[in-house]
Amino acid sequence: MNQETTGIAKLLKRAFRLISGVAVFGLTIFGIAGRIDWLGAWALTAFFFFFLAFVLLWGTFNAPELLDERGSTAANVKSWDKTIMRLYRFMLMLLMIIASLDAGRFRWSHISVIWQACAGLVIVLASLVIFWCLRTNAFLSSHARIQDDRGHSVVKSGPYQYVRHPMYIALMILMPSVALLLGSWWALAPAGIIVVLFAIRTRLEDRMLREELAGYKDYANSVRYRLVPRVW
Repeated sequence: MNQETTGIAKLLKRAFRLISGVAVFGLTIFGIAGRIDWLGAWALTAFFFFFLAFVLLWGTFNAPELLDERGSTAANVKSWDKTIMRLYRFMLMLLMIIASLDAGRFRWSHISVIWQACAGLVIVLASLVIFWCLRTNAFLSSHARIQDDRGHSVVKSGPYQYVRHPMYIALMILMPSVALLLGSWWALAPAGIIVVLFAIRTRLEDRMLREELAGYKDYANSVRYRLVPRVW
């Protein structure tokens, strides 16, 4: 089987997983909400489906090793990262459940269409930053580990010339925006906890890179801010 055929096979497999995942996600949140006339949920589901489909298509033919890395789990993933990611997945699930009960079924919250539209715009902008990071950093793993098996080196271009962890700040902005787009003030609580988890993960990952990745200390001395230029 040649490389192109292998790439197409992986694309089809990932596409099936994406479609299945989005279908399960939609059935879950609309099922909990007890209705389908929920514009915010439709907007969120549609956007992330098309965004992830685009990333999948781009990655399969332009960064297949990155997709493989992000879709697998290596032996040297840090134990603290496993704990943080388990908590993150739980809080993300809780965010969706609370939003479905709040904005979907009981409508405890009232968020204006303007606020929801602004949140949708922020989600789009944050997603563009995430894709910028994916295009720039071939070592952008979904796990905290040193990728010696992939020739891990420091990335200094693109968004990494401004802050050391641009994808995290994009995710930290995205999560509360998801709650607002769905129309739930209550869902901001688990979204806020996710923000805290990512802040902790950023600090721990930064320390790991300083200690274990050659050249990172010099890079950190050059790019002083982890998340926000001239602030943090």
